[in-house]
Amino acid sequence: MNQERRQIIVREIDHWRRSKLLPDQYCDFLLNLYVDPEEQRDSGPPLHTVGKAIAAVQKATGKQWLFTFGTFTLISFVVLYFSRFHPVLQIAVLAASVVGFLWVGKRLRNRSEAFSLALTGIGMLLLLGGGLHIQELHGLHHWGFRTGLLAFSSIFWVVYGIMARIQVLHLCGWLAGLLVYGWMLSRFTDIPTWYEIQLYWLPLAILFGWSSWFLHRWTKPVSGILFVTCALAWFMPELYTLVIVKESVWLEVQLLIKIAIGGGLLFTLRKQWMVWVA
Repeated sequence: MNQERRQIIVREIDHWRRSKLLPDQYCDFLLNLYVDPEEQRDSGPPLHTVGKAIAAVQKATGKQWLFTFGTFTLISFVVLYFSRFHPVLQIAVLAASVVGFLWVGKRLRNRSEAFSLALTGIGMLLLLGGGLHIQELHGLHHWGFRTGLLAFSSIFWVVYGIMARIQVLHLCGWLAGLLVYGWMLSRFTDIPTWYEIQLYWLPLAILFGWSSWFLHRWTKPVSGILFVTCALAWFMPELYTLVIVKESVWLEVQLLIKIAIGGGLLFTLRKQWMVWVA
């Protein structure tokens, strides 16, 4: 009777762990009180982990085993012969894989936030990396194809990041957009002077700052990300000068002046912008 009661308590604690009703350290403490030390030492890993794994294997039906090994075989087949597929089929497989990762990540978000974000990140990276791989397979080396893919990924990351409330993904989308903008400038402009580079980027920073102010009444998370993007765009002229123009004359002076001006604006308008992002 005591053994049965102990097993019931252990199962209940395990249910609390899965349902996030108690922190993991509290559940571990309670399990140490009710699990037999000898049994735990003989069994190796914690009983709740091994028990769930064994129970899942024992209860698995023939259809489940067939589905598991069939899925593994299908994935292996796709990976090995992906380069021989028709381009339309390659795009379809890539799109289905991305949607699958995003769907599973969304379904598991209430259970495990970290694992859900990891799956979502894999799906987004698969979108960009898989697209670049398909372009490489078919000899699409023109910069326009890669820029277009990066621009599409940027828009998709921003939209999905806002809808799914994933702020890191939202920010990565804007960073990719800034990269596309800088890439376009490097292709369609001659070697600009220092003030022309400032004129290329500073209006964009002002636009992001204004958007942050405009949207803070409806959504503070989006407003905060736009404010961070504004701060990044503020210093993009110096980064563009260093990476693309490859000129460092007076670059340190420009950077110090920008830091001083930006710091002064943040201090002067602190009562306003803190409301946007807080």
